[in-house]
Amino acid sequence: MSHTIVCFRCGASLASLSLPLSRRDECPECSAHLHVCRMCRHFDRAAVRQCLEDDAEDVVDKERLNFCEWFVPSENAFDPAAKAEADKAKQSLGALFGDGDSPSEDADSSLSDAEKLFRS
Repeated sequence: MSHTIVCFRCGASLASLSLPLSRRDECPECSAHLHVCRMCRHFDRAAVRQCLEDDAEDVVDKERLNFCEWFVPSENAFDPAAKAEADKAKQSLGALFGDGDSPSEDADSSLSDAEKLFRS
């Protein structure tokens, strides 16, 4: 059965998964759990508990796996503008703090010999 549902986090197609989504289903691209509030048709950031279903239990972490019986996957869960903004922020942080775990050679060249000894 074909559907147009995509992952709320990365936008990858979930057409290979059958509906209804299982509680344990994950995105094939980013491994995000899919039975989460952010992936649900009832999720609404503007609502009081961010849920339009009055009878649903309150879930604090909207991206955490849950047992909600009201869960219905939404075709509109992915927000490309929010993803682009998050990617830009990660890129800026990477540029500011460096992408690798070890200090760059440029940073080492500005250090004195004594500072280099303590960094090793």
